[in-house]
This record gives sequence, structure tokens and C-alpha cells, in this order.
Amino acid sequence: MFFDKIVRPALYRLSYHDPELVHERTVRVLARLGKAAPALGGALRVDDPVTVLGLRFPNRVGLAAGMDKNGRALPAWAALGFGFVEVGTVTRLAQPGNPKPRLFSLPASDAVINRMGFNNDGAEALAAKLARDGKPAVPLGISIGKSKVTPLEDAVEDYRFSLRALHPYADYFAVNVSSPNTPGLRQLQDRAALGELLGELRTTSAELAGPGTPTPVLVKVAPDLTDDALAELLEVALEHDVAGIIATNTTLARDGISPAESSLAGQAGGLSGRPLTARAAEVVRFVHDHTGGNLPIIGVGGIMGPDDAVRLVDAGASLVQLYSGFALHGPGLVRRVSRGLAARR
Repeated sequence: MFFDKIVRPALYRLSYHDPELVHERTVRVLARLGKAAPALGGALRVDDPVTVLGLRFPNRVGLAAGMDKNGRALPAWAALGFGFVEVGTVTRLAQPGNPKPRLFSLPASDAVINRMGFNNDGAEALAAKLARDGKPAVPLGISIGKSKVTPLEDAVEDYRFSLRALHPYADYFAVNVSSPNTPGLRQLQDRAALGELLGELRTTSAELAGPGTPTPVLVKVAPDLTDDALAELLEVALEHDVAGIIATNTTLARDGISPAESSLAGQAGGLSGRPLTARAAEVVRFVHDHTGGNLPIIGVGGIMGPDDAVRLVDAGASLVQLYSGFALHGPGLVRRVSRGLAARR
């Protein structure tokens, strides 16, 4: 309540009610505090260890991709209690993303609309930063995507370049083929295109690992797929021994937006937050049931409190991620959700 009533309104007033400026200033402050963050150790982290993807996670609550695209505040996220962190989405080429404004806060709907467009400094810049500063104290996932200027027919090499550049640092890779904000990207969810992409990435990962265990490769899926399309995607994923599924990305639907914010419903981009809660659970359950529970799932979408996370785990998720809930309700949500999942055990 303190964050919702006092902190968030103050942040928005100081940032001219610009959500992207609030985001940027928050990450900048956390990045500056990063050197002091390790002194906190795991003081804010709920101890609820679990092994998934062959990795040990101190708890099941992670930071979703998009919050810290360039890995600027990695020590701070671990200090805030997250059990793992996913950076990116990063592309082969540095790119500015879509024109501003491109991020919209909908507090009455408990939601966010974004059309950021994979704004990031590029795979090589992230690799250089990780080589210089090191990894966080929790598992690190890296989300990789296609550069906007890269034609779809050249997408495979774009992803392979990023995987090779970042392979020494990733505990797992998330293959983002489901963002609605890069033109044509979701076409890579089609059977033939996805099969080629996953086959090449799995081969590259195995080659880079040598005699060791390949870094897990997961696929992030859109909530807007039909059941038939999602079933086909899962068949391709299983054919190529994908390590897991991240469900879900943002949605193009506009259900659940408050009438008071209907003027924002027409903004292009992906909707996240409370309106995605039910659909994310449906997709997680579909993935779990269709794969017989044999494919690990990271559930993300509409987690605004502990009960939402519990529903995703009950639906079949092994891990969960926060994004919009964290942005709208502050760092206290991390501990509340972690405690809720730990109590469920």
C-alpha cells in the first residue's frame, strides 16, 4: 500500500507522468546501487530452493525479460529477492526500438501497454558487460530476438550470433519469437520457421558446450495463439528437445481494460498485467497437459499477487516471473509472491 499510495505517485510526478522515464530512472538508480547490493546478501530473498532445467534456483520467482534489457542492475535484482533474472530481449544489432511514446501505464486496469521494439545495446555489448562485471548471484537467463532490420529469411543467423556471443554467461536462453512489437516476428512461431530456428540453435548450443551439457534453450510463446497453433508449436519444440516453455508474452487483445482507460486501448503494442492473468494460466495449463507435464514451464503474465502465482504453479508452472506487477506495485511484491509459493509447498 505504501508503494501504491506514496512511492509510485511520487515517481510519476517527478518523471512528468512518463512511464518510460520512470522505468529508466528506476533501473539507473538500481544500477548505481549495484555495487552495494551484494552486502545485503540474500536478506530479502525467501529461501524456497528448487531445481529446474538442471539449475538450482534459490526460489521460484524471477524477473522477466524487458525490465533490464542490457543487464545494468544485475546485483540489485538478486538483492531485491528474485530467485533468477532474465535480461534482454537482446538482438544481434544494437537498435533504438520504436518511436516514443511507447510505454503506457494503466493503473485503473492494473496493466501496461508497451511497443518498445527490442530497444537494446546489442549482444556484443551485453557480452562485454558480463565479461567485465560478472553474473548475478542467482541464475541468469538471456532472452534473444531478431534485429528489426534483419529479414525473416536471415533470422536464424541473427539468433545464432547472439547465442554464440552470450553463451559463456547464460544459464539458459529464451528464444523470443512472440513479441508483437517487431514486424513479422510472430511468423517465426510457424512450424517450418520455428523448426529450422530451433534445430540450428540446439546444434549451435551443443557445439559450444563440447563435452559438457548444452545450455538450456526455451521458447517464449504468445498468449494469442489458438489451441491448434499452440499444439503445433509444442510438437516442434518437443521434436527439437527444447528444454522448456515460457508462457506467456504480452497480448494483442484488449479485454480487461477499465472503461476509465478506454482511450488507451487503441494504442498499438502488447498488453500485460491483470488483463493477462486468466489467459496466462490457461496457456500454462494447456502446455502442461499437452506435453504430459514433461516440459518445464516458466509462467509469466498477470502476476499481481501471491494467489496469481499459485494458480500458475497449480496449472503446471515450475517457475514464475514478474514484470508489470513489479513495475506497478514495487519490490515488496517479490517477497509476497515468494512467501506465497513457499507456503504452498
